[in-house]
Amino acid sequence: MSGSSSNNDQERLKQKEALIIRLQHDLSTALQEVCWAKLKIQSLEEQLRQERIARFGPRSETLTDLQLSLLDEEPSVTSDEVAAEAERGPLPEPAASVSPAPKKKRKSHPGRQSLPAHLPRKEEIIPCAAEMCTCASCGQATTVIGYDESEQLDVEPAVYFVKVIKREKRACRHCVERSVVAAPLPARIIEKGLASNRVVVDTVIKKYCDHLPLYRQEAIFRRDAGVEISRTTLDGWVMHVGELLIPIREAARRDVLSGPYIQADETTVLVQVNDKSGKHHEGYLWQFGRPGGEVVFEFALGRGREVPAGFLGHWEGKLQTDAYIAYEDVGGPKLIHYGCWAHSRRRFVDAVKVHKDDADAVKMVLRMDGLFTVERGAGELGLSGAEKLAYRLEHGESWLNEIHEEALLLAPRVLPKSKIGEAVTYLLNQWEKLKRTFLDPEVELSITLRRTVGRSLCTSFSSV
Repeated sequence: MSGSSSNNDQERLKQKEALIIRLQHDLSTALQEVCWAKLKIQSLEEQLRQERIARFGPRSETLTDLQLSLLDEEPSVTSDEVAAEAERGPLPEPAASVSPAPKKKRKSHPGRQSLPAHLPRKEEIIPCAAEMCTCASCGQATTVIGYDESEQLDVEPAVYFVKVIKREKRACRHCVERSVVAAPLPARIIEKGLASNRVVVDTVIKKYCDHLPLYRQEAIFRRDAGVEISRTTLDGWVMHVGELLIPIREAARRDVLSGPYIQADETTVLVQVNDKSGKHHEGYLWQFGRPGGEVVFEFALGRGREVPAGFLGHWEGKLQTDAYIAYEDVGGPKLIHYGCWAHSRRRFVDAVKVHKDDADAVKMVLRMDGLFTVERGAGELGLSGAEKLAYRLEHGESWLNEIHEEALLLAPRVLPKSKIGEAVTYLLNQWEKLKRTFLDPEVELSITLRRTVGRSLCTSFSSV
């Protein structure tokens, strides 16, 4: 009997152990599912918030005072980091839950604005009424003793007119064979066209400087001049002007390629295509240039490697771009790739936008702002070459090292598909190029081509 009882006890013990193991396995599975669900919810919340920010939110990348206040209890944040962010410009007012900041003093009114001296002046004299030209006391005629003068900005609307060109013809009355000669026509943009050069140039300026589409200019011609000029004709003018500018564009391209340092970037642009759908096609403007110098645009309907490869040819030098793969394997064998700190910073800013309480992302932005503050300081001092590099290392190397160390710590702790996960992945994948950018004083920390867009020239003109 005792042996049978002992066997029963052992059997029940095994059953309990099996139950415990099964429950532990179920608990572990449940915890994993809960963790996965939290990460999934976080990812979906990020996507939803990012969509709302893209549609309704501001596009500024400056952190708010509330985001900076998250770092009050972070021991690794220095006062220099906060100061660096503060120097980026005025911050939005805090929410009502935070104690209001003292009101700023109201600036005094600068006074009446004066009109530019280069504008031509046309005087208009307003005479006094008849009863004002006689003295009310003695009845004698009064004399003009001066004028009360004021200025107004005025405009004369464009007046369309027909310019009749008469070319003088001459012939000799004394020769047997009278050869008739006529004055040659001046050079024209559109040969045998009805529009003068001034009208063609005005059309191009309105389209590209005033952003006035051709279909609106077509309506303006009809309304103000009573002339029907089809959009197809206007588009032909624009395209022909673009063809005439190709030699200038080629000269600008050669000038860019003659230097040792080029920045490149690309941006989207909507283009009308001749199909029945009526939809716009997303084309690309590729930008190539150097800070403070020429910028040349290459227009393409695609985003393939053939665009930068065709522009650069066998050029060998320092090429600064973002992480887009199309810039790889271009140029000559000695071409050196550099990264852009602004592109990396923007990804951490996106992480702050979707999770404003993410102190890790905020700290990353502040450290990068520290690098840009150092760069601005070197520029204000007029440093270059070895002096600029020494200034960067003295004031920004600690931030550079902190950024890398923090990214390595964050990588295993964040969801790869989250905004901060994507930012960390981008930073680590680009680290060697970003570090090379910091250690080369001839290279800017970020791509600055859009600052010089006024001196740029596009390869072709779209018909948007």
